[in-house]
Amino acid sequence: MSIADLRRDYSHATLSEHEVDPDPIKQFEAWFQHTLVAEVPEPNAMSLATVGNDGKPSLRIVLLKDVDTRGFTWYTNYESRKGNDLLANPHAALTFHWIPLERQVRLEGRVEKVDVAESDAYFNIRPLKSRLGAIASAQSRPVESRALLEKQFAEAEARYGDHPPRPAHWGGYRLIPEWIEFWQGRRSRLHDRIVYTRQPDGQWYRQRLQP
Repeated sequence: MSIADLRRDYSHATLSEHEVDPDPIKQFEAWFQHTLVAEVPEPNAMSLATVGNDGKPSLRIVLLKDVDTRGFTWYTNYESRKGNDLLANPHAALTFHWIPLERQVRLEGRVEKVDVAESDAYFNIRPLKSRLGAIASAQSRPVESRALLEKQFAEAEARYGDHPPRPAHWGGYRLIPEWIEFWQGRRSRLHDRIVYTRQPDGQWYRQRLQP
């Protein structure tokens, strides 16, 4: 079978602009609960797209760690490629793809760093080796060998033991959404697409888009 022959017809559910919650954050939370009930693998995995000062896009998978009325939060190394991109252009896009439910959620908006206290709180509940890894790795920078990377980890472990501090170059980002699309796969590629756009007064306007 060729790649061009790979296809499926979606029929899991429907989505109506008259049934979704007026608040897209609440709608997202409801859909996210569905992923947990359905035991969707890695339901908090999301594609993060950024653009650097050279105008070139970059895309990778990160993990959502919090969502509330303020926005969608993840954590990373501020000196990584995505960190440098966001320093140059503090706008980004996110996509969740929940294959078993035949659903996608896409978001666009402005990105800001979370405050120091929030980054500290999350860092301190991470597994110990993940905290040490955040100290040991200069994310996105070249390293001559795996052995050197493991040496850096061992040095961090020897220095900090069970109490590694959050490094200043590591912390959270929050995307404040301005545009959110909920996509439900349907038969014959006539998918349901409901889009919310934040208005100047902060309220959300929703409408259906053609697939």
